[in-house]
Amino acid sequence: MIDRIASGFHPFVLPFMFGMVFVLGYCVYGIIKILCQLPAEDRRRFFISLVTPKTFVKNIWDIFANCLLHVKLWKRNKLLGYMHSSIAFGWFMIILLGHLEVIFFIPDRIHLFYYPIFFNFFVAENEATVGGAVMFFLMDFFLLVILSGIALAIIKRVRSRLFGMRRTTRPSFLDTIGLYSLWAIFPLRLLAESLTADISGGSFLTLSHNWLFRQILIDHTDLMLPTWWAYSIALGVFMTVLPFTRYMHIPAEMMLIPMRNAGLCIRNARRGFARVEVFSCPNCGVCIDACPMSVRKANIKDATVYLNRQIRRNNEKRIEEISDKCLLCGKCTVVCQVGVEGNVMRVAQRATRKYAINQDFACVDVAPMKEKVAGEGNVLYFAGCMTHLTPSIKKATLSVLDKAGVRYKLMDPDGGVCCGRPMLLAGRFDQATELFKRNVEIIKASGCDTLLLSCPICYKMFRDHYGKVLGGVSGAASGSGAGASGAAVPVLDGIRIVHHSEYFAELVAAGRLRPQMTPDTRYVFHDPCELGRGEGIYEQPREVIRSVGTLVEAAKNLQESICCGGSLGSLSLGFDKREPITRNSLANLCVENPDTIVTACPLCQSTFGRYSSVPVKDLSQVLDESLA
Repeated sequence: MIDRIASGFHPFVLPFMFGMVFVLGYCVYGIIKILCQLPAEDRRRFFISLVTPKTFVKNIWDIFANCLLHVKLWKRNKLLGYMHSSIAFGWFMIILLGHLEVIFFIPDRIHLFYYPIFFNFFVAENEATVGGAVMFFLMDFFLLVILSGIALAIIKRVRSRLFGMRRTTRPSFLDTIGLYSLWAIFPLRLLAESLTADISGGSFLTLSHNWLFRQILIDHTDLMLPTWWAYSIALGVFMTVLPFTRYMHIPAEMMLIPMRNAGLCIRNARRGFARVEVFSCPNCGVCIDACPMSVRKANIKDATVYLNRQIRRNNEKRIEEISDKCLLCGKCTVVCQVGVEGNVMRVAQRATRKYAINQDFACVDVAPMKEKVAGEGNVLYFAGCMTHLTPSIKKATLSVLDKAGVRYKLMDPDGGVCCGRPMLLAGRFDQATELFKRNVEIIKASGCDTLLLSCPICYKMFRDHYGKVLGGVSGAASGSGAGASGAAVPVLDGIRIVHHSEYFAELVAAGRLRPQMTPDTRYVFHDPCELGRGEGIYEQPREVIRSVGTLVEAAKNLQESICCGGSLGSLSLGFDKREPITRNSLANLCVENPDTIVTACPLCQSTFGRYSSVPVKDLSQVLDESLA
């Protein structure tokens, strides 16, 4: 069955061997370095997760689904999903099948790690055998799948709009070398295996090409060795430049997935887990179109993909510029097929520098905070800074509570308390922690069992950050969309945290509020960044709107809702430069010609109100009006 046409070694395998040894050595070094950078507790947690059966199985599945099949990208864009998975999964299958060929037919050569890659050069297989025919067919099939993906990648590089991408990243010099060597690998493999198919065997793809070569070439055997050399060199070049290019995301993501499944998070801006996230960025550019700031051409290079690129280059000036300008809306994190946390990365970068809180953040000074809680009841209403700056929301919220017969207390009747987010965004974690502790004292002293908030920013702060810093939140969410269930979370010795959209939905469902339905009135709901992407609250505000009138949807909604542009997350984006962002978001909301734009964030209402020709109201106002 087996006809060995070579001794098992030929010099043409050396470029591949060099590249393989180099990239494996680099990855081993990188893994050790990153593990050493992790805090001792994170390192212990990571190693324990590797031997935990449930986590081990999840790691295998996530690597298979995300690194090979690109399931997340398939859901977002089927053409891009096929392009990536055809190359990644196809390549994996060719490597797997190559090893199986050696195991089945020449097990004594399995110790030669290059042998499965160049199997068809070293071995002649009898196509008449069932095993040989099946293996040849599968190898040709997956090679064709890969080539189709390469063809799509070439088209995407020239016409990205055909793939639904208005903008893509420009490759660096080394990225270009990696790109062209990757594109060359599989056409060269097809050429090499086709030229030797009449000797080593083949199937529908390689045999048909072999027949063609024999028709047009006098002696096709003269090209056999040069094509195998070219194939090996392309592999060697790709693997040698891989650690210094965007393609480092391939091994990095295989490290990121088990770390994330172990519960690790960014603790240092440039080390440990953050470093893995940076190298896991595939530089695909999906985040560019998703970023609301990219509506202005000048902001395109402030997307997360460019932040990661500058971190790899240690370009401190650009890192600072990109980190400070970001609105921290989190949309880049949602659309990223790898899940690189662009918003968290930026806050971590800010934390490496010392900021002075400017006059816009004067409300966060701890010293003058007023601790007097007004009112009577079991619900503690915390309006927050932005709601006090939009008093109509506070008035409507209290009116709804009164009409529902809810007894409540006011945590900040005069607006003297802040949740602490401005300090946190500026990287002043010590001062923010002191503010958290002061607020916790006020909440506990109130004697209430529910903390009600009308500002999504405050809501996320109390649900997530207070628990992380103080360890007082039970079952708090962590990360984008973490509160998808919408259930209120116990906090601070049993006090539940609830946004007014959740609370109003509960009151309507319980029959304590009976809105007057006006089906002729069309409402569109804008999902605030912190409430939607931040905490996964999508359906409750829509339930309230449906009880009041007809709900229509924006062109992009839910997780892909467009930021209003007014976010306090940006430390440097000027007021005039926010206007195009806001107008773009308004255009997105008005595709169905709504009568009223509804939001559940005081900052969004204030921002939209400056430019909208359509009335903009908070959910509390719409509900209150329907109860009149």
